[in-house]
Amino acid sequence: MSKEEFTDKFRETLDTLIEQMADSPEVPVDKFYNMTCILENLAFFSPVVFDLLQKPKK
Repeated sequence: MSKEEFTDKFRETLDTLIEQMADSPEVPVDKFYNMTCILENLAFFSPVVFDLLQKPKK
């Protein structure tokens, strides 16, 4: 999987999580906004996450 593919899939997954939280009446608004901020930051750093998940090159 390339870094671009990972970034696209990762972003798609985070968007799905945000959408599910927005549709859930059990998620308080303040928690929704806090989690959305965290997930958006994760999306921004997805290339770093990808690099961390790669096996070290020998």
